[in-house]
Amino acid sequence: MRFMVIMKASEESEAGQLPSTELLTEMGKFNEELVRAGVMLAGEGLTSSAEGVRVKFDGKAEPTVVDGPFAETKELIAGFWILQVRSKEEAIEWIKRVPNTDGVHHEIEIRRVFEAEDFGDNLTPELREAEAGLRAESGQN
Repeated sequence: MRFMVIMKASEESEAGQLPSTELLTEMGKFNEELVRAGVMLAGEGLTSSAEGVRVKFDGKAEPTVVDGPFAETKELIAGFWILQVRSKEEAIEWIKRVPNTDGVHHEIEIRRVFEAEDFGDNLTPELREAEAGLRAESGQN
């Protein structure tokens, strides 16, 4: 099972405050544990929403582009991991170990990534084949 682990933004991350050297060191060690255990597929931190945009689709001919920053810090994402583990419980156990030296990680969300079989008959054999081809072309499994 794959899970996306979403690190929620904080007032500090949205203000562009960088993590301390201590936290970066601890986070590097944690990421190394994830990699060595074979569960980390990807993981990155994100810049503040001030550097982002949102593309809104509201049924009009052209989508609307809205520049950041965005107001609701608690709804923003500051980083993510993609983990491959045996269960949601295993993902939870890993994430309970996330370093929080600076005390800024207030909430981390864990959500399972859809797999092809989750779509049932709606994902026809032709669509499955096309998706498999795109994954192969992009270097994903």
